[in-house]
Amino acid sequence: MKITGDQQLIKKMNKGIVLDTIRQMQPLSRADISAAIGLNKATVSSLVAELIDSQLVTEIGPGESSGGRKPTLLLFNKQAGYAVGVDIRVHDLLVVIVDLEGHIIREQSTPLADYTTESVTNQIKSTISKICVDLPATPYGVIGIGIGVPGLVDETQQVVSAPNLGWNNFDLAGHLQQELALPIYIDNEANAGAIGEKLYGAGLHTSDLVYLSIGVGIGSGIVVGGQLYRGTSNFSGEVGHMTIAENGPLCRCGNHGCWETLASEKALLDQAAAIWGEQVSTIEEVLAKVEEGNSQAVTLLNEIGTQLGIGLANLVNILNPEMIVIGNRLSLAGKQLEQAMLHSIKNRSLSYHRKKTQVEFAKLGIRSTALGAASMPITAFLADSDVSVQAEA
Repeated sequence: MKITGDQQLIKKMNKGIVLDTIRQMQPLSRADISAAIGLNKATVSSLVAELIDSQLVTEIGPGESSGGRKPTLLLFNKQAGYAVGVDIRVHDLLVVIVDLEGHIIREQSTPLADYTTESVTNQIKSTISKICVDLPATPYGVIGIGIGVPGLVDETQQVVSAPNLGWNNFDLAGHLQQELALPIYIDNEANAGAIGEKLYGAGLHTSDLVYLSIGVGIGSGIVVGGQLYRGTSNFSGEVGHMTIAENGPLCRCGNHGCWETLASEKALLDQAAAIWGEQVSTIEEVLAKVEEGNSQAVTLLNEIGTQLGIGLANLVNILNPEMIVIGNRLSLAGKQLEQAMLHSIKNRSLSYHRKKTQVEFAKLGIRSTALGAASMPITAFLADSDVSVQAEA
């Protein structure tokens, strides 16, 4: 009998559901899967057999009996392949290689001194080539590359604007594809960070969260119902340009008093340099002064925490999210910022709105974006449940 397109599509969808159920609930038996998703046992057994043949699922031995023969338990094979995640930051490039469950296998950070598209593209190619050398063999090898970019990325994955890099209308994926010959996925770094924390970090058990990437600027990734909210042009999340102080500092966007001029890593370092009359290059330098008991450093961090809290109170009032996660470089000062930040949120947000909103610092630290970027090729790969063994790493 000829199999219709509709039947093929249903089978593919069901296989994806079975695979996702194993990933989420492992270890479990075929009977457990049938009970969980409502497919009959014969259909589940057939789909599981195909997943075992494709080496995405493995059998690990018998489980506990409920009265009859002991069931065979199944696991998702996280070692079936690797994904690469890239976080393009203003001062450096972070590249990670992860297994199919997002566990870091290798990582490398490389300084960036030249931000031209050619230089950064070459650095990405070089770093990926180096970090992928002599990886342990897997059925599928490296399945793809995800990249987080500090700027606006449209629905075609074109980098429309990355002001801190000086980029405009750049086809990053196209330039990399020619040499790397792998599927490439591009997104805004805050969106990637939001997905990283949702899948692997602080937001693992939440459906609605706002991830704040606070470095030179402030961007956000907004997750609603487990999915990224992208806005009508794919450009949602530019919360760093909320006006916090009408007559505040001039922002690079041309406005005055934007949130990122008062509560970003750059704001902290600029104010630190003004206080001490010398260039301050990293948050770590300010934190070292706190450890030494420098009262000016403590006061400065309290002020940044207060300004951070003002913007957060606005987000609490407007979005009423389940969770807000603060990531990127400023999260390194979380312990020193927290008290003033929470005090500011409490004083400025509506009590009913903030009652159920958790505010956390990124569980993944400065790796949120890289891990979220790596998840993009993993999601695409696993969505194609008809994959077959093709290569070795």
